[in-house]
Amino acid sequence: MHKTAKLIITVTLLTLFALAMGACGSGGGSDAKDSMVAATVNGKNIMLADVERAISQQAGGKQSQLSQLELAQARLQVLGSLMQREVLFQRAEREKQLPTDDQITAAINQQKQQSGVTDDDFQKSLKEQNLTLESLREEARKDIAIKNLQDKYTAKITINDKEVEEFYNGNKNQFVSARGVALAVIIVDPVDNTAQGILPQNDAKNEAEAKLKIDNLYQQLKGGADFATVARSKSEDANSLVRGGDIGFFSEDGLKQAGLPKEIIDLFMGSMQVGSFSEPKLVNNRWYIFKLAEKRLQTENLTLESPGVRTQITQALINQRKEILNAALLEVAMNEAKISNNLAANMLTNPGNLGLRPASPGAPAAPAATQQGAPSPTLAPSPAASPQASSSPK
Repeated sequence: MHKTAKLIITVTLLTLFALAMGACGSGGGSDAKDSMVAATVNGKNIMLADVERAISQQAGGKQSQLSQLELAQARLQVLGSLMQREVLFQRAEREKQLPTDDQITAAINQQKQQSGVTDDDFQKSLKEQNLTLESLREEARKDIAIKNLQDKYTAKITINDKEVEEFYNGNKNQFVSARGVALAVIIVDPVDNTAQGILPQNDAKNEAEAKLKIDNLYQQLKGGADFATVARSKSEDANSLVRGGDIGFFSEDGLKQAGLPKEIIDLFMGSMQVGSFSEPKLVNNRWYIFKLAEKRLQTENLTLESPGVRTQITQALINQRKEILNAALLEVAMNEAKISNNLAANMLTNPGNLGLRPASPGAPAAPAATQQGAPSPTLAPSPAASPQASSSPK
C-alpha cells in the first residue's frame, strides 16, 4: 500500500523541538497583553501572550499583515489548541503519566540530533529567540506526558487476521506497486526560511547565496559526505531537514503532479542509478539535489501475501483506532474540565473590535482586561488598568 506524497510539503505539525522553540518564548515585553488571561483551564491561566507567540510563528512574523477578521479567527483557533493541550496535560498529570528528567533530556537530544544542530548552534538559537532551556524542557515535558497518556489508552488495540483480510478485499485497488521512485532531497531556497525553524546561519537569503551554497553542498557530496547528514544540517526545508532528506515514494504521475520537469523525471526513470545523486537542479526558483533511493520500472498488483502488505494493513487499522481513541480521550477530558474562554467571551461582548483591535467609531467601550489574579472575564484593557489602553496590540 503505497501513498504518493507531495514533493514540497508545508509542515503544520512541527517536531517536539520546533514546537517548543516556537511556543515557549519568555518575551518579557511590557505590552499590556502580556498580562492578559485568554482562558483558564481548571484554574490554570493561558495568557494572551502565548497565543500571540504561536500566531507569530505560524505567520512567519508577519501577523500584522492579517486583517482584523483573520487575526481574530487565528486567535480563536490557536487558543482552542492551547486549551486542549492544557486539558490533556492536566489529565496526564493526574494519571501519573509524567516523564522523568532523563526522558525529557533524551527527547530534546534526539530532536537536536535529527535537526543536525550542534550544541553551540542550539544555545545560540535559544538566545536569539529569548528562550530558556527550562522553558524548552517544560514544553517537552508536556508533549511527552500527553503522548504517554494517549499510549496508555491505545496500547491494548489488537487487530485480527479477519479484519486484515476484510480490509484488503475491500481496498484491493490501493495495493499496487506503482512505477516510480523513492527520493531524498537537499533544498536551498533563496528566501528567508528562519520561520520554518532553519537556523539563520544556515539560511541563504538571496539567489547568489543560494547558488553558492548548493554548489558547495554538491562538492561536499562528491567528496564523500553522507547525504542524510548534509540534509539534516543544511537543507532549507523543515520536512527534509528533520528526515535526513527522505521525502518518500512517488509514482511517475505523482512526480508530474508535483511539478517536476520532464527531463528530471526521465533522469530518474532512465539512466540514474539507485543510490546516486543528481547535480543541483533549479525547480520553481528553489535549488534541489536529488538522491535516488529506490526505482520501480513496472506497476504490479500486490496480493495479501506480498511482502509487507499484512503489516501495512495492520498498522493502518491500528492508526485508525488510535485516532478515534485519542479523539474520544480529548472529548471526555474537555467535558470534565472547567474552562473559561475569556477571549471568546470578550469577542461576543465587543463585536465592533473583536476584543482587541480598535473599535470602529461609535462602538461601545471595551470592559477591563482579565489579568493575573483579576476576576473580570474579558480581555480588552481599560484606561484605568493600563496606560497603553488607547493603542491596543496587534
